[in-house]
Amino acid sequence: MEGRGQPAIINVSDVEIIAPNFKKRLSGVTSTIIQLIPVQRALGEKIAALGPGLPASLPHIRFRDLPKLWRAPRSRPFRIWHARRNIEMLPAILMRDVLRMPLKIVFTSASQRRHTGWTKWLISKMDAVIATSGKTADYLEVPNTVVLHGIDTTRFSPSDDKAGARRGLGLDATKKIAGCFGRVRHQKGTDLFVDSMIRLLPTRPDWIAILAGRATTQHVEFEKQLKARVAAAGLTDRILFVGEHTNINDWYRMLDLFVAPQRWEGFGLTPLEAMATAVPVVATDVGAFPELLSTGANETGVIVPRDNPDAMAQAAGLFMDDDSRRQRASARARVHAMNAFSIEGEAQKIGAVYRSL
Repeated sequence: MEGRGQPAIINVSDVEIIAPNFKKRLSGVTSTIIQLIPVQRALGEKIAALGPGLPASLPHIRFRDLPKLWRAPRSRPFRIWHARRNIEMLPAILMRDVLRMPLKIVFTSASQRRHTGWTKWLISKMDAVIATSGKTADYLEVPNTVVLHGIDTTRFSPSDDKAGARRGLGLDATKKIAGCFGRVRHQKGTDLFVDSMIRLLPTRPDWIAILAGRATTQHVEFEKQLKARVAAAGLTDRILFVGEHTNINDWYRMLDLFVAPQRWEGFGLTPLEAMATAVPVVATDVGAFPELLSTGANETGVIVPRDNPDAMAQAAGLFMDDDSRRQRASARARVHAMNAFSIEGEAQKIGAVYRSL
């Protein structure tokens, strides 16, 4: 990750909220912490991270500073420890209940499955619980507050010149583009997108398809099979595998339609990133997708059944063939994302949970 190095250490006495990150590997949880903390600090929260795998610019306390947590911060009688994993709940419980440190523990749950007995016990010891979606909340047996994830609507914003955005990425500026972004693997439904495009593109010569994302080692063979399927259909020049990019926001800007074909998803930010970039979405009924899209009169996209290539192809084809519908959904998508899913809004709702303690 860019920017790693010696973290920006801050004085524990000035910290009211601790966001632990106890896994080195980059994950959705780590990414959430990295994106939220600067926004939370901009809103006045005295928050710092703790743990490895974080950029140097992120305000940070050290493990050797933990004994200082026996003394409350200057401005309140306790600190908040905001855990997002089991391994971050357990030490907080020990510090609060065994070592009698003045802590309140908040846990954010993103799981959409039944919890083990161990996890249920840990969650039962929390002072407050946040669920990242209504579906996640359904699996919790304790009072909780639903706070949906937000995104940076400045970074993910539409281009004033879509044709220029395409040329800047080496693409044909005259073609309309359907995209699918994310890891290339069976769970993500990449094959469903490919099969839909193989079905749709031969009768729509003004469209091409883009897949942006990486296949990790165990999924390279899966990707090779998809490329072979595309080649057999004679569409190698119209279904493009462009790999992983750090400037993914630029790739969203050249799209006319986004497809999120996942078979399973914990939450899933890609539909939000697309909508914030004024791109309508076809998404499966997994993760938080049904809670993210607006359907019906204020349509920003369509939800289709998971693992159903016929429904996906039909929904995508209707958007491809109806320019006015696609343009209306595009305009609504940007407004919807800004009004309901900004990262500032997420930070404010989390702050309200903190204040409730």
